[in-house]
Parts: sequence; C-alpha cells; structure tokens
Amino acid sequence: MNKFRTQSRSSHLLQLTSLLLILMVSWLLWSGIYKPLLLWLGLASCLLSVWLAQRMGFFQLALPLRSILRLPAYWWWLLREVIKSSLEVARIVLSPSLPISPTVVELITTETTSTGKVILGNSITLSPGTVIIDMHENRLLVHCLSRESATQLKELEVQRRAAQLKIS
Repeated sequence: MNKFRTQSRSSHLLQLTSLLLILMVSWLLWSGIYKPLLLWLGLASCLLSVWLAQRMGFFQLALPLRSILRLPAYWWWLLREVIKSSLEVARIVLSPSLPISPTVVELITTETTSTGKVILGNSITLSPGTVIIDMHENRLLVHCLSRESATQLKELEVQRRAAQLKIS
C-alpha cells in the first residue's frame, strides 16, 4: 500500500513538472523577449497556472496515451476549420447585403465524458460564426451566424472528429 502511494505521488509530481515545463517552453517561445523581469514574471505566471490546475483537479482525470497521440491531427483539422469559418464570416460581414441568417441548432452528442463534451463544445465555439449557448447532459444548443454553418454543423463532422480522440 505504501509503495502505491509513493508511485502515485511521484506520478503526480511528474505531471506537475511536465505541465510546468510545457508552459514555460510555450511562454518562452511565444514571448520572444528575454529580459530578467519578464522571465521572472513568466515563471511566476507558469507556476500560478500549475497551482490553479492542481487546485481545480486537472490531474485527477488521466488522458490516455492514444488520445494524446491523436491530438495533433485533431488540432490541424480544427485549425483548418477555424480558418475556413473565419473566411466565411469575413465574406458575410464584408458583403454589402450582409447575408446573415441566424439559426439555433440543437445537437445530441454521443460524448459520454465531461472532458469529451468540453472538447466538443470548445471546438464548436472556437470556429467563428458558431457559439454554444447551452450544454445540458448530452444536448448542445448552438447559435450559428448562417444557415450554411448550421447545415455543416448538422453533418456532425466535428462530433466524429472529437469522438476519434476516444477520451475516456
């Protein structure tokens, strides 16, 4: 029993250290400014983020390795969708006739975990022209800027892609 606790603590410490390292490297790469004061502020913000993640229970749910390996492909697909949506919204907004047709769509999700539902909801909301209004159990209420985006959303491609992550 004591050995299990030690492994659990070391595993938890590894998770905390890994998140801190990822945040610090990301901050350094995106900042591009390496003055001592900013480096200290960056370290402080990364430590605060790790502390908040730990307090919110971020490490209680483990993400399976197969899901982690599928994330980059999902991110590339999502990036392409966000770019396509951005161009579509820009076309609508810049058009003299402003051809918007606001539509509310109710989607029934097959995601069973809270993490999977959050990934699905955030993926929909990240795409310009769509926003999640309400999420209750397996229902998502989505506001779409146009009927075309609502039709694309009803094709359930985003749900299929999110389900491929197999978050358990």
